[in-house]
Amino acid sequence: MDLQLKGKAVIVTGASRGIGRAIAEAFADEGADVAICARNPEQVAEAVTALLAKGVRAWGRAVDIADGAALKAFVEAAAAALGGVDVVVCNASAMVQGNGEAAWRSLFEVDTLGAVRTFEAARPHLETAAGACGDAAFLLIGSTAAAETEAPSAYGALKAALVHFAKGIAREGAAKGVRCNVVSPGTVFFEGGVWAQVRSDHPALFEQTLKRNPTGRMATAEEIAAATVFLASPRSAFTTGVNLVVDGALTRRVNF
Repeated sequence: MDLQLKGKAVIVTGASRGIGRAIAEAFADEGADVAICARNPEQVAEAVTALLAKGVRAWGRAVDIADGAALKAFVEAAAAALGGVDVVVCNASAMVQGNGEAAWRSLFEVDTLGAVRTFEAARPHLETAAGACGDAAFLLIGSTAAAETEAPSAYGALKAALVHFAKGIAREGAAKGVRCNVVSPGTVFFEGGVWAQVRSDHPALFEQTLKRNPTGRMATAEEIAAATVFLASPRSAFTTGVNLVVDGALTRRVNF
């Protein structure tokens, strides 16, 4: 299936490795031009080189998502480098656990305000793209932690906030062709990621988590990327305001 992404301009935050990197590469494989950011400049440069090797335009910058001015400047520079913005994927996360004030502040600055600031900076470009082509998309990478908990969790609560935020954007932007959706992964394994660390440091917990999933495994970053890219594409032009759970049936909730 042609996802109709060739030549589209895409921004992916937190894209130097893991799920974000897989998303950026999946867009490039579809012929889209990609701008990325992450905090580590060497990793950003390496990722941009890999994206350029796929024959598309690629550009990147080291950015601290919690720095609002720097984040907005990145979006503007990315739009200039790519000649516009058709799709934005907010993948950056503070990735901290717990209920301490430091966790709440970090997640609010990166996951919540980072998404808000990214959208506000990208909104004019997305509206322009939708006006020209009929469709533009803003996506947020959430988590199944938004819907399940065993104890107070800043991570789960602020990922849940993204789902509410996305629905509001979807409702407001529908008439202009600006869509907004959330992709919520369950457990995702990739080298250097959280679950790779758990496997190394807490093998019993890792095996217990594997057994919770009916598939007997965790997702790959590429599987999350595939769902994200399809949802962002013009092939999904009538899909907006949804929270797509990609968890291999790990969660028990039923969405009616």
